Order: sequence, then structure tokens, then C-alpha cells
Amino acid sequence: MHIQVNNASLYCYTGGKPLDPGKPTVVFIHGVLNDHSVWILQSRYFANHGWNVLALDLPGHCRSGGTPATTVEEAADWVIALLDAAGIQQAALVGHSFGSLVALEAAGRAPERVRQLALVGTAYPMQVSQALIEASRDAPQKALDMVNVFSRSTLAPPPSALGPGTWIYGASMALGKKVLASNKTVNLFHTGFVACDSYRNGEAAMQKVTCPTLFVLGETDQMTPPKSARSLIANAQKGAVVTLPGGHHQMTETPEHMLKALAGFLKKPQDLL
Repeated sequence: MHIQVNNASLYCYTGGKPLDPGKPTVVFIHGVLNDHSVWILQSRYFANHGWNVLALDLPGHCRSGGTPATTVEEAADWVIALLDAAGIQQAALVGHSFGSLVALEAAGRAPERVRQLALVGTAYPMQVSQALIEASRDAPQKALDMVNVFSRSTLAPPPSALGPGTWIYGASMALGKKVLASNKTVNLFHTGFVACDSYRNGEAAMQKVTCPTLFVLGETDQMTPPKSARSLIANAQKGAVVTLPGGHHQMTETPEHMLKALAGFLKKPQDLL
């Protein structure tokens, strides 16, 4: 569905279900050069287990209009504005990589609006090498190749990821190209990496988060190694950590482990009402 936010039309995948004011809501926030589709297994599961699901395309990405955010703070404002536009007073936020910083910042800015927070493949500071930042600007294809190798511990998916025969590396490459091509005026790759690298409010935001927080980390993650989340974990008031056997792209590389972690953390809808 499309929701008007800040005079722009934002696309949110709902798992095929209409928004129901009587149900709790979970918002899924993707990372750099991704879109809502990276959450396909998780979003469909929760949509069919009593939740409203909003898996959004960030502004200026794929099906969403608007101008892409150039900072984590700006993207967090979009998420809070999305809740307002959808008439949702409180939601669980689940973010991956850049999206984890966006979810964190949103929860720090409006703690009363966030009932649970899940940070997947997160780190603080989320430093990006200068070589990769420059490659994302000057040679996006080269940078995309590098990121897709670094983002996973294996190039072969488990059968449950996207169906038997799916090539995770190839699918991720195709998605990255699609997202990059979806905006003809802004280099979403470079803009996203700069936003990650320049974010400096992580610890301060974490200290303002009052809801339970789950850190979902990849054991062999080369993009955001588990040790890079230590400062956030140390500043979480109600934090829990789950380490998955895999790399950075947990939603498709270790989908069942990822779903189990989220389902175990996000309380059953009847317990939240």
C-alpha cells in the first residue's frame, strides 16, 4: 500500500493484509541498496500471525517517492512521520544495517512511540572504509561486488530462504542494481554509505530508548562484526543479544534462525493488547 508522508507517497508492504487499528504493528526498515523485499519471509509471517506489517521502501527508493534521506536522523524523522500518517500510536521497529541505525534513532527521538526495538546487523559507529565510499560514488558496480561478497558467509542459500534453487548472491546483486537504478537523480549507494559513516548519535540515542531491545548479530559478519555493537549493547537499558550462524544479510542467509529470533522477541499480539 502507499501512504502519504511529508507530501510524498511511501510504499509499504503489508503482507497482503489491510491495516487493522486493533492489532499491534511492526515496521521493517531496510539497509543501503535494499528495499522492502529483503524482509519477505519475516513480514509475511508476522502479517499472518496477528500483526500489522509495514515493510517500507525508504523515501526515493524503488516504489517510494520523496527525496532520499542524507542522514540517519533525517530517515528516522520519516519513520516517525510514517507512524503519524498511518495513525499508529506505537509500533515495534525492526531495522537492518543502515535501517538499524534509523530504527535506533527513531526510538531515541520518540521512545513513547516504540514498544520493541530489534537491531539486525548493527554497529556503532558504523564506519565505512574510504575506499568503499569512493567506489560507491565512482564505481558502483565494483562496490556492489565487494559488498555482496562481504555481506555473507556463503554464496549458497538454505532451501527455505527464497525457495529451492535460489542464488542468494545473484539475487542480491540484481536487487542492488534495481535499487540503484530506481533513482535517476541521487546515488542511493553513496548517499547511504555516507549516512552510515557520519552518524554520531548512536550511544546517546540508545540511552534514551526505554523499550526492550534485541540485537541480532551475524557470527561471521564482515560488514558489521558482532564486536562493533558492544557500545550499543552496553548502553541498552533492556537489551538482549542473539548471535546467528552467518554473515551480514541474516534475513536471507539464515532466514529461519532470523525468524525464530524475532518471533521469540516480539511478544504475541494478545500479550501486547
